[in-house]
Amino acid sequence: MAEGSPASSATTTSGQNAPPKAPPRPPNPAFKMLGLPNFRFKLPSRNWMIFLTITGSFTGALIYDRRQKKRAQQKWSTLVAHISKETLPVEQMRRKLTVFLSAPPGDGLRVAREYFQEYVKPVLVAAAVDYEVIEGRKEGDVRAGLAEKIRCIRRKAGERSTVVEEQNADTAIAEIRQRMGVHDEPGPRGDIVIGRHTWKEYIRGLHEGWLGPLDPPPPPPPVAEPAPDAKEQETKTSDDASPTSEKKDSADSKEEKKSEEASKPKGPTPAYISPAEYSSRSLPATIPSTFEASSPIPFPHILGFLNTPIRIYRFLTQRYLADSVGREVAAVVLAASTRPYQDGSYSTDSELGATTDGFSSQPVSSDLSSSPSARAYEQQTALEHEEEEWHKSVRKAAKKSEEDKNNKNSNNQEQQRQEREWLDDVVLDPRIASRMRRYVLPPEEEARAERIAEGKEWILGQGERPKHVPLWKRLWIEYGYGEDEEQAKRKPIIGNLDNEDGE
Repeated sequence: MAEGSPASSATTTSGQNAPPKAPPRPPNPAFKMLGLPNFRFKLPSRNWMIFLTITGSFTGALIYDRRQKKRAQQKWSTLVAHISKETLPVEQMRRKLTVFLSAPPGDGLRVAREYFQEYVKPVLVAAAVDYEVIEGRKEGDVRAGLAEKIRCIRRKAGERSTVVEEQNADTAIAEIRQRMGVHDEPGPRGDIVIGRHTWKEYIRGLHEGWLGPLDPPPPPPPVAEPAPDAKEQETKTSDDASPTSEKKDSADSKEEKKSEEASKPKGPTPAYISPAEYSSRSLPATIPSTFEASSPIPFPHILGFLNTPIRIYRFLTQRYLADSVGREVAAVVLAASTRPYQDGSYSTDSELGATTDGFSSQPVSSDLSSSPSARAYEQQTALEHEEEEWHKSVRKAAKKSEEDKNNKNSNNQEQQRQEREWLDDVVLDPRIASRMRRYVLPPEEEARAERIAEGKEWILGQGERPKHVPLWKRLWIEYGYGEDEEQAKRKPIIGNLDNEDGE
């Protein structure tokens, strides 16, 4: 036989020199009695270490962010919670705010509703204030809703109009309350506008409502269709010489579909007035010296697969958004300080001057002869950074509609009135812009919010902060195995009525 190879000899020598393996550890007697196998604790492999590190880090960051987010919302909710403790007379209704929200560009209304319920509504509920929501499913709905609301106010103030308002449930309830002597709580109201796209429509709605006419514009004239050629008429007559019943039914159904499609509104709701007509319109006599103060709320919303890292970062840092949105909403709820929007004539923010008397301040003096678009207003740049994150489908649709409009070369007045509120520049009239106010949070309320976050202060007028109850104790009380200490203090103590002890 041939001699063994060097590899085999090396393995035999290495096996002979290797230290003997340690005998396996005896199983735990307790585990053995329970019939469990012998567990051997050891470090996981490299792949498992990578997986556990990534998932653990992500889970830890998520839990920390949600905990801090809850604390931030609790801070601003506690700041305004004393308003819910105030009593009102029987004939007064709670102060009502108006919330404007619409579907973000490229997405649906459900996203805006969830954003409102998650960030804005907790502060409103904590203060027990009433609110009215004006929603927009498509571009132009918020602008049309606000403009119609302002036109109703002008009609009730005595301005002449040929429009007859329809009686609905809201008007019926308002009439019943007026007969009973029920009125709203005295004090300033406010508008909460969510998102840059909604803010643009809000500005357009203010101008259309106060500068536009009360009566709707006349309907556009029908577009005359071109006459068919002689050859086409001959072919039609030859085809129609012997029509069948099926062809007639199909033609009738097509005509009905065309009429239904023509009756449906396409694109945004047409406006009563265009931005180019703002300067030529006169102010109505019923316009107030200052409007209800407003507050634009940020609404970060980005779509697209390539923006996944940005979306993950925002998903893990919602605490910052909750803190900023809570501050703006708390300023609206408290209504302790307002200031005029900056119109370009101010050099520093210190010259703005906060007003603490609600809406009693006078409008800022402005040059009415200047063009609306020549001056830089704060309303034009509010939340402007959100436009960079809008989906490209909005701009593509606008570009396509412009190309179709140029190809048709039609003089339809309805198409001329349908501007793109989301993509067009914000045009302001100085007379309207000077009457707008913005809610701000006073420094003393900001300091009180910091003390609430540190645990040094609680609800205004409620004394000390309640003691923290551990989770196990809350579950113990919730499932009926214990009793809350605060409830036990409020429980009445009844003496020995039956004299059972024989005393």
